[in-house]
Amino acid sequence: MTQPNAGAFRALLLAMTSSAAIAACATPPAELEPVDAVVPPSETAETADAPGLARTGVSPQQAGDDYYVAAAADVQSRTAEDFVPRARNVILFVGDGMGVSTITAGRIYAGQQKGLDGESYRLAMESLPYSAFSKTYSHDAQVSDSASTATAMMSGIKTLSRTLGLRSGIAYGNCASVSGQSTDSIFEIAEAAGLSTGIVSTARITHATPAAAYAESADRNWEDDNQLGGTDCKDIARQLVDWEAGDGFEVVLGGGRGAFFPASLTDPETGEAAGGRIDEADLTEVWTAKSDDHVYITDQAGFEAIDFTGETRVLGLFEPSHMQFELDRAEDPAGEPSLAELTTAAITRLSQNEDGYVLLVEAGRIDHAHHGVNAARALGDTAALDDAVQAALDLTDAEDTLIVVTADHSHTLTLAGYPARGNPILGKVAYGPGGLARADDGKPYTTLGYANGETGCAPGEEDCAREDLSDVDTTAKNFQQQALVFQGSETHAGEDVPVYASGPGAELFRGTIEQHEIFHVMGRASGLVSYED
Repeated sequence: MTQPNAGAFRALLLAMTSSAAIAACATPPAELEPVDAVVPPSETAETADAPGLARTGVSPQQAGDDYYVAAAADVQSRTAEDFVPRARNVILFVGDGMGVSTITAGRIYAGQQKGLDGESYRLAMESLPYSAFSKTYSHDAQVSDSASTATAMMSGIKTLSRTLGLRSGIAYGNCASVSGQSTDSIFEIAEAAGLSTGIVSTARITHATPAAAYAESADRNWEDDNQLGGTDCKDIARQLVDWEAGDGFEVVLGGGRGAFFPASLTDPETGEAAGGRIDEADLTEVWTAKSDDHVYITDQAGFEAIDFTGETRVLGLFEPSHMQFELDRAEDPAGEPSLAELTTAAITRLSQNEDGYVLLVEAGRIDHAHHGVNAARALGDTAALDDAVQAALDLTDAEDTLIVVTADHSHTLTLAGYPARGNPILGKVAYGPGGLARADDGKPYTTLGYANGETGCAPGEEDCAREDLSDVDTTAKNFQQQALVFQGSETHAGEDVPVYASGPGAELFRGTIEQHEIFHVMGRASGLVSYED
């Protein structure tokens, strides 16, 4: 199973990561309670070259949560006495599954792809002046999932794994337990303050990380009403188009249009059933009916036809499920935009609001490639995320825009074996010109491997032996790295992940922090959230 054909491999990953849609138990967003901001409008703080913002912060409904209180205090302890909010804009980049080993391998990969020395190459994210390590455990799990970790970053609390936008007092999969457990995400707070908001993701837009910006769900898998199991919850796709915060998202760009359609409609690209909704609703029509400015697009041509300098509100869903991996997209550049192009468009559109914006950009498919023990695609998508970070740096001003780059969790990717400097990061370990390094079984091995995954020996397999890679091209995009422990899908890992930051408030990222402190830095730096000393 070292090199399955491309179609089989794509089907494998889609089957593994697209466990179809999902629904949610949501309650309408509570009215936010205005509180005297750190810098109230009548007392706008100024320095000689950097005025503070005239914003009234709010106290979100989760402000009494123990996790929220502790994280707010930790951030306060790192805040200078003369600190004032100056981040008019906030951009949060999330590399789903982009742990330290992925960044290290991604750095070498990106440099080698450019014909440079990969080991000394520096990613754009690594150029940001402030950094920290983020602890990624959830309320109930040592190694967490994307739903709970995204909720931590968006709402400033820790919660149960596999749940979205809710506090830890809920019961997984139980709608009745949602009452009194709601939160206000940084996006809901921004909309209430009159800012613009947007989401960009290469995953389904109803998937865990992007959904944490707008949805509340006792089960992250309730992406459409077909998955609700007869409950009266509201599914995640429906929550997106019915989102009541402010005047709604200005731009939503990603994959996952299948959650927005019934099977009675036909997908324009595949010619197959468009989705699986049982309410027979076309939710893209719900979006476009909101105003003449609301439009829906599905492909590169539609994307290129949009004037992102205008007032258009764009819902772009470019695939029935997740968007293509970058290595596959690059072979079909007319099919859908790159992550950097989507990011550029989103920033251009959101920048039309002089009051500022909050934007989430997720490279969601790093995670999916890792689950398939496919390092080539994971590193390709890591490089694509870094291109998007560079695009954001080029388009924004560090004086008024806080940029945060981090991961929700890690994966079990390892780098090992003493390869010579300059050895291809996707290649077999070689000490130098003398030839390949060999393990004690006499066979060569790759620099990159996984602690678990589907390429080990199956339980009960007789005469289990590691595959001989001598004549295998391990740099091919379909190659699946060998794994130590056999498992149908490689798992997340639990080590801390990096946080890189620049712009106003970035200095609050230092040391080892709790993941939900990211919300509090964003809220404090932007003046959107009130913190009384």
